[in-house]
Amino acid sequence: MADTEHSSSDETSVDSREETSQESKLELSEDEETLVIRMFNLVGERWSLIAGRIPGRTAEEIERYWNTRCSTSE
Repeated sequence: MADTEHSSSDETSVDSREETSQESKLELSEDEETLVIRMFNLVGERWSLIAGRIPGRTAEEIERYWNTRCSTSE
């Protein structure tokens, strides 16, 4: 019985690592990317407002995408 409980916790930790690696590889379609850029130019860093225009995307995803792909270093 202890083996069963142990293997189940191992599976959970593997799932968490897979989820983390998927989050770091956020992919937006070309249309979504264009919309994010256009909305950013209109409303700035109002990520929740931008995400509200893209079904299935959260403000955190949009902000992470912007910070990793579109921001420029000054």
